[in-house]
Amino acid sequence: VRALARRLLGPRAAAVSLSVDPALAAGGPDSYRLWSPPGAAVAVAVTGSSGVAAAAGLYRYLRDFCGCHLSWSGAQLRLPDPLPRLRAEIRTAAPGRYRYYQNVCTQSYSFVWWDWARWEREIDWMALSGINLAPAFAGQEAVWQRVYRNLGLNQSEIDKYFTGPAFLAWNRMGNLRRWAGPLPPAWHLKQLYLQYRIVERMRSLGMTTVLPAFAGHVPQGILRVFPRVNATRLGHWSHFDCTYSCIYLLDPEDPMFQVIGTLFLKELIKEFGTDHVYSADTFNEMTPLSSDPAYLSRVSNAIFRSMTGADPKALWLMQGWLFQHQPDFWQPAQVRALLHGVPLGRMIVLDLFAESKPVYQWTESFYGQPFIWCMLHNFGGNHGLFGTVEAINHGPFAARRFPNSTMVGTGLVPEGIEQNDMVYELMNELGWRQEPLDLPSWVTRYAERRYGAPNAAAASAWRLLLRSVYNCTGICVNHNHSPLVRRPSLHMDTGLWYNASDVYEAWRLLLSAGAELGSSPTFLYDLVDVTRQAAQQLVSDYYLSIRQAFQSRALPELLTAGGVLVYDLLPELDSLLSSHSLFLLGRWLENARAMATSDREAEQYELNARNQLTLWGPSGNILDYANKQLGGLVLDYYSVRWSLFVSVLVESLNSGRPFHQDQFNQAVFQVERGFIYNKKHYPAVPAGDTMEISRKLFLKYYP
Repeated sequence: VRALARRLLGPRAAAVSLSVDPALAAGGPDSYRLWSPPGAAVAVAVTGSSGVAAAAGLYRYLRDFCGCHLSWSGAQLRLPDPLPRLRAEIRTAAPGRYRYYQNVCTQSYSFVWWDWARWEREIDWMALSGINLAPAFAGQEAVWQRVYRNLGLNQSEIDKYFTGPAFLAWNRMGNLRRWAGPLPPAWHLKQLYLQYRIVERMRSLGMTTVLPAFAGHVPQGILRVFPRVNATRLGHWSHFDCTYSCIYLLDPEDPMFQVIGTLFLKELIKEFGTDHVYSADTFNEMTPLSSDPAYLSRVSNAIFRSMTGADPKALWLMQGWLFQHQPDFWQPAQVRALLHGVPLGRMIVLDLFAESKPVYQWTESFYGQPFIWCMLHNFGGNHGLFGTVEAINHGPFAARRFPNSTMVGTGLVPEGIEQNDMVYELMNELGWRQEPLDLPSWVTRYAERRYGAPNAAAASAWRLLLRSVYNCTGICVNHNHSPLVRRPSLHMDTGLWYNASDVYEAWRLLLSAGAELGSSPTFLYDLVDVTRQAAQQLVSDYYLSIRQAFQSRALPELLTAGGVLVYDLLPELDSLLSSHSLFLLGRWLENARAMATSDREAEQYELNARNQLTLWGPSGNILDYANKQLGGLVLDYYSVRWSLFVSVLVESLNSGRPFHQDQFNQAVFQVERGFIYNKKHYPAVPAGDTMEISRKLFLKYYP
């Protein structure tokens, strides 16, 4: 923790005394105390019951007394001189045992190309946020490869199983095989090296690491080596056919299930040590072979036994996504059977989408198994301002008060990160609170800390955003369906859960604060993000004009609206995004290539990176699921699609032939595929003045 403070504060860290005393928790949840000892040398002393608790105490001091802020998009650490002293001691205990972070999908949508320097920053942020339970999933394929080879599989059988790096999350859950693979030997070595550092650092801060366990999915080669094994081929996943999906699931009652599961876990523990918590998801978006409760209990019992065979102290951490994803299958009897196949208290369920679709309420608090109340918030790592602030401000407290509640903590489980910093800062703070916050005053302080200075216009902008984009109510799924980032058609969704004028007004207010706050990196990030949101709304308006003009056969209006969209608005948006390093396609592609040890690997990784953002599969199988608004991608992918769409509509009016979506889809697929293979180099360094570009867009387009 002291090393973390030095990385964060440099020489100023000397004025903060940090210590860890497990007795402070008195056997209960994490706690910390802050006080100012007599004498001038140390401004504040922080004691935590664990490393994470001490780091959370340090961030509390920096946040509430020094006006500092730390997020994915940047840090604002202008410390007062001298550091403020506390008038009275502060003691805080967390309301629950765990604060969890990460989604199985985050490994692919966000972490896939990270080096150690980026991982170190993330683990620092996790500790300062008080996160004490998180997966450490890197390097598992290297261990699996060793296990498969020991069982008698040959390399070509293994290569036909693993996907490429950008799709490993779905290989691990038994959804996908082979696509964008195979994994080069150097990939395994680099990931092992990363994993050693990740688990060492997480544990040194007092975090509990979650390791992967065997969920039952096996390569086809297992059937060659063990012809009498009882394995069933699962159905296809999503829009993939059996070329890349339909993975084999070993019958949990087959003796080989225990052999493979225990072998893998023993090998993994030998390699990385263990904190006794293991993750396995057997039926993620896959229907079990039978709905018989007895069968489902035997499945979960077999998975658990394969863990305890290697580690008698094993705890199983399971994503509760399946229960709300396939509610027709998972009726109360089926849920109870699966959960009760494991002794009570030896499983922790992540109530994964609790802010919108909580499962604990209709399962009597998971029938007695402990659960973590999680905010999912983001799908596919999409850009787009979004939040359900009222739901997260009240949900965890209601779950704790639920009759016979088995809640043991809160969690952040976005599919992709580096978006909507405010929502994650809020959720992290709520993980340490005993009651809800006053949100308008909280967000006013947030703006001040984030930019390092009070500013009335910026504070007003944030209060507008809080009540609009960040306050989705009811069942809210944050998947960006804006016409901007979707394949054009005449039936696109332009609905919003908020008042569009609030975003335009927030944009105006932020621009007016630019003279005072323009030197703040976090301010410039937010200006890009809010301008981007306004532009996204404008794209919907132009789309509606294009559709209206086409349907009323008004060629001049179609040419005008289509021309403005394709030749001005989208290029301007692209130049805005290209002015900020965190909104560059080139950065994502460069990070992918940097993982490679040869030109051939670099090309494979770059194709992985491009495909995930766009086609998500060989033929647009999960098209645009992981859409991002990045400089380079807007101009050469989204804009080219819109250009084709407008010209096909114009051609239709000119020739009198009807527009056929199927024909357009075939033509536009060539454009989409063309982007993946265009071999164009995209800059990883920003160009242009963010404030100027935003102002130019504003003067042209502010409604």
